[in-house]
This record gives sequence, structure tokens and C-alpha cells, in this order.
Amino acid sequence: MTPPHQRPYESVLDTVGWTPLIRLTRVTAGLRTPVYVKAEYTNPGGSVKDRIGLAIIEAAERSGELQPGGTIVEGTSGNTGVGLAIAAALRGYRCIFTLPDKMSQEKVRLLKAYGAEVVITPTAVPPDHPENYVKKAKQIVVDTPGAVLANQFYNQENPEAHYRTTGPEIWEQTEGRVTHFIAGAGTGGTVSGVGKFLKEQNANIRVFAGDPEGSLYTEYAKTKTMGEGAPYKVEGIGGDKIPTTIWWDFVDEFRQVPDRDAFTMARRLAREEGMFVGGSSGLNVTLALAVAREVDDPEALVVTILADTGERYLSKLFNDEWMQENQMLDGVRITVEELLTRRKTAAPALVSVAPAAAVRQALNLMRTWNVSQLPVLEDGQCVGSLVDGPLMAQALSQPALLERPVREIMDEPLPVVDASLPSDRLAPLLTRESPAALVRKGSELIGIVSRFDVLEQMIGAR
Repeated sequence: MTPPHQRPYESVLDTVGWTPLIRLTRVTAGLRTPVYVKAEYTNPGGSVKDRIGLAIIEAAERSGELQPGGTIVEGTSGNTGVGLAIAAALRGYRCIFTLPDKMSQEKVRLLKAYGAEVVITPTAVPPDHPENYVKKAKQIVVDTPGAVLANQFYNQENPEAHYRTTGPEIWEQTEGRVTHFIAGAGTGGTVSGVGKFLKEQNANIRVFAGDPEGSLYTEYAKTKTMGEGAPYKVEGIGGDKIPTTIWWDFVDEFRQVPDRDAFTMARRLAREEGMFVGGSSGLNVTLALAVAREVDDPEALVVTILADTGERYLSKLFNDEWMQENQMLDGVRITVEELLTRRKTAAPALVSVAPAAAVRQALNLMRTWNVSQLPVLEDGQCVGSLVDGPLMAQALSQPALLERPVREIMDEPLPVVDASLPSDRLAPLLTRESPAALVRKGSELIGIVSRFDVLEQMIGAR
């Protein structure tokens, strides 16, 4: 195999493209159709959008619209801004980018690191609102002498760049064996440019555009009418307007994928395939697997795009708390033993009393260790239990009870559960009559868990 990068480059821009094509082997378990991913996150700016940044700038220079020392403005979800900023840094241009406020802070900080100025706009405004991130960018161009709009949603250099580079690379890397191509549509540049090139080589190649649920693209592709969109969390794809950079004739089908499925797959790709990518890549792979399952042919070859690096989403889809807050991740399942280890108390894991001990001693133990339930143990077995409320009530009404043995007034034994039991299965076992359970590991009782412990775990207090 010929090693890559055998010779030095004159510029970082020379390293854009010719990204690896890699077969998925773990998340495709059970599928007969091979699925390959084009690792666009290996571009110098970490995304597929590096391909269009320089192309757009060079076209503006050729037309004379962009002059030396000029300003490049764009409404971007972040990645196009990075591609533009890298090229602009080398060409000496100023950059101003507008971003919707749903974009991750990692993207904002990254753009600023490249020297760009960033203007944050509200997500929840219609596309014709002056505060919409695209409208805002256009106004900045009007107000800034020497500024040009990159205009990725309407600039034909966008899909043309993929027609010239990404498509030919996939054709060569698969030796012409590609049968299905999948890419998420934001501007539509990738799926359109690649789709056009591949279909020119083989008209039987099927091209699918991935779309988040809530985007308008899928309905528009079917009916050519604008429907009602809805908010979604996946960044960089989908839309509430129809760009001219989607070449509809070269896309066979649009399909929608839920946010949850896209994010779950992105997390799986990191843990199972060693590929750290963002939510749009998760959406692409989810759709690619669905297509591969439908095709069910080992002679077919499905290719999709890993659009950008997961490092831009550390505060979002790779943050368990964010995922849970947005109902996209079930609560972390822990065992009863793990629940014991998380308890914030100075008390021993298991405070108990013998049947022959006096009630006074039992109450002193409860007060000393601030416990509400006390198991009564004999020969390592639970033979009864005491609960602080009823016990104190009896002692107040009958002081003589304090000197009597516990066995005479103890309640029923507490239930015993195995240490490996998932904690979410413990709650139904804890009732008013049995507000706690003993935990057994092997032949030994190692602790006690109460309804309060389970509730703390459920509400995230631990």
C-alpha cells in the first residue's frame, strides 16, 4: 500500500480532500451489504465543508467581487465558517459569521480561534425575520464596505466543488463498485455534487439525502410545496427554506431520521468503530444502515459521509446530562451495589441490631448514625426490622419498652435483593410497609438501600 503524504505540502489548503474511505464493521453486525464511510473529519478544518471554503473564495476573487483586504460574511452552522476562515487566514481576508444560538459553544470558540468575528442570532425565528442568521449575514454585507456574502445555500460553487472532488474520489476509491450514496442535506452541496458525478458514471447508482425530522426538505421533495417545519437538534443539515444548491434531479429520495437515532448512532460510532463524529454523521450512518438492510446484497456497496468531528459537540450529544435533558438518553442504569457506593453518608454500609438487644440500644443506633430503618440480624440473616417512626411512638407511650428485647416488638424482615440488581427495578419492591431493602453479595449482606436512596438517584442528586 502506498503511504499517504509522501511529500511536503506548500499550504494546509493542499491537504483538503482525498479523505479515507473506511468500512464499518461493528455497527453493521447482521447486515450483508457492506457500508463504507468517507471520513471527512480528517480534513484540516475537521469537516466536509473545508472542500467548499477555498472554492467559494477563489470564485469570488475571479469575479472581482472579493478584493484584497476584503471581508467574507456568511450565515453558517459553524463548519462552513471554519473552511472559509482557514482559506481567509492564508489569503488575508477578514471574516464575519452569523450562527443560530442552537450551535455548540465549541463551534463558536473554534471560529474565533481562526480570527473570525461571530454574531449569534436566535434560532426560533422564521427565515424571513431580520434576526434569522442568513438575513443577518446579508445585512452585515450591506453595512460593511468591501464585504461579500459566501452564500453557501445559493452559491453553485458549493455543489460544484463536490462534483469536482468528492464524487471522483469515491468513484476511484470504490473502483466504481459504489451502488448507493447517502449524505445529509443542509445546503445540499455534498449530496448534489457527488450524486451528479456518480450518476454520470453509472445511472443505476441510487442517491439518498438524509434529513432531520422537523426539516422541510423531505416534504418539499415529495410535493414541491412548503410544509410546516419543527425544531430539531441535529446541527448543519435540514432547513426551513429551500436552497438552490440542492440539485433535485440527482437525488432519488429524501428520508427523515429522528434526532435521538442520529445522536445515538454518533455515540455508537465513537465507542464501537473508534470514529469520533457529530450528529449529522450519526444521521447519515443511521440512514445508510437502513438502506443496506433493505438492499440486502453482499455485491452492493453503500457509501456515506462522516461530515465532521465530534469534538464540536462535547457539550451536547457527548454530554450525558444534555442528552437526558433533551429526552434523548435514558437515565444511566446502575446496580444496587453502585447505588450503595454513591451514598453520601458517614454511616457504615449496614447498621444492624441483634434480636436480644434492648430497644434503647436500637434507638441509640438510629440516632447515632441517622438511619430510619434498622434490620434485626441473627446468624447473618434478617429476622426482623425496626422503623424509627413507629418505634419512637411506642417508646413514648410505653417507656418500659426501652428495656425490653428488640425481638418482642420488631416488624417483618426487610426484603433482600442481589447486589447486581439494576437500581431501577428496586423501586417497586420498596413500599410503606418495607421502605428499605437489604443488599446481598454472594452469601454476605453488604448494605441497605431505602426509598430515599432510590429517589435521589432518580432525580439526579447523586
